Amino acid sequence: MTEPNHIRPIGISGLAAYVPPYRVWLEDWCNWTDNQWPKIREVVGRSFRVRGPNHSVYTMAANAVIRLIDQYDVDPGRVKFLGLGTESSTDNSAGAIIVKGMVDKALVARGKAPISRSCEVPEFKHACLGGVYGMKGAIRHLALDGAGSQAIVVCADIAEYARGSSGEPTQGAGAVAMLLEENPKLAVVDLIGSGSASDYRVMDFRKPMARFCGQDRSETHQVQDFPVFNGKYSTTCYIDETLHALNDMYEKRSLNAIDHLRSLRTLFLHRPYRRMPETGWAVSYLFALGKGKSEDRAELASYCYQAGFDVQALMAEMTSKPEVSALANPEQLSYEAYPMAMAVLRIFRASRHFRKEILDKLRLGSDTMLDLGNLYTAALPAWMAAGFEQALDEDSLAAGEEVLTLGYGSGDAAEVIPFFMAESWREAAAKIRFADAMEMTLDLDRQQYEALHDGRRVHNLDYVASNEFVIERVGQSDDRHFADLGIEYYRYIA
Repeated sequence: MTEPNHIRPIGISGLAAYVPPYRVWLEDWCNWTDNQWPKIREVVGRSFRVRGPNHSVYTMAANAVIRLIDQYDVDPGRVKFLGLGTESSTDNSAGAIIVKGMVDKALVARGKAPISRSCEVPEFKHACLGGVYGMKGAIRHLALDGAGSQAIVVCADIAEYARGSSGEPTQGAGAVAMLLEENPKLAVVDLIGSGSASDYRVMDFRKPMARFCGQDRSETHQVQDFPVFNGKYSTTCYIDETLHALNDMYEKRSLNAIDHLRSLRTLFLHRPYRRMPETGWAVSYLFALGKGKSEDRAELASYCYQAGFDVQALMAEMTSKPEVSALANPEQLSYEAYPMAMAVLRIFRASRHFRKEILDKLRLGSDTMLDLGNLYTAALPAWMAAGFEQALDEDSLAAGEEVLTLGYGSGDAAEVIPFFMAESWREAAAKIRFADAMEMTLDLDRQQYEALHDGRRVHNLDYVASNEFVIERVGQSDDRHFADLGIEYYRYIA
């Protein structure tokens, strides 16, 4: 008799990334736009990447997948699940199958077998959480009808905001592919002990199709995908969903919140920009103090005293159930669901505990992420890839150690998922090569950046594609006998 599915560990055996070479330094951007570099550096980061004229979500995803197959010597015939997590896809019918088609063609051209014909090819779209949902779907597949096979989930996105908007410095582009299987070589994913939260938030961050109407693609292949967003409200949504997902995990695992948070050494959270995960985790720590023992509440009271609040008033706010969706209207004077907690947070940031309990636990990979920008669904796996690579250099993780992750989908959903490092994590981490993916760069001047951003032709881009997929052309035929209007055709450049 074979052992039951539910006791076989399933998780991640490998990670691989593709990042476009086009880079914008945020200090330069501040000079172009009269923004304050010290503030941008502290809140956002150092630089971000921009897609090229022949890049799309699909080409970047395929590039990450082919690298994953190469770096981990994957047998394509064993891959029975290829999921695409994205919020920037431009085809409302096909998704991961486009990526599979590109990868298959490149593999066959190399004299290798394609990915299995019996491979499932779903796309997962839920803001920045699509990749996490894709990973959960892959694990469930491997635990049931896909037992014994392998799965690949690739997260690919292009984060674009209108020039002059508050979101412009938080742009980015790239893709990260994950290899999942039984008895994983990098980390076991504990779905049973994970926590979930969701709640409809109306207008935090949306992408209604009406934005696409009337776009002119005559000069380039790009469709501009600027979201409708509300920055301060977004922070409230992020914090609230993080708290609810953590509470779900505490209950499932019968955890003492503050003791567990203190026991962790490494965390990876969805990272749209530098400050957001720091804020989300710091508020979670303050809420956990309120649930702790007398000495924990005394620590919380010390921050309250400096902020000018009574600790009991703060704890009453913490146990309240604010209707965050009710804040989604233009007449609100404040978008804060927990105003006292946010005021106490400012005091906590200046305390000695903030570095130990917040910054140190977010340290692995964080410096690399300052030069990546926001990758939406790929932001979390990118940070994990960078973090595991740094941990390998420092030998700073142990087999069996818990690493807690938070996936987040703008405004209305979050997933807290524990990872446990595998015995062979060092060998698997050595193949990630995230630093190599970041190495190729071409720094843009103002005219080049603005042209790429606006979907215009760009001159003097000194970059020759190699070992990657590109858009060769976009179909324009809408004839009765043959139609390919808007369909992208791809080419692999060896």
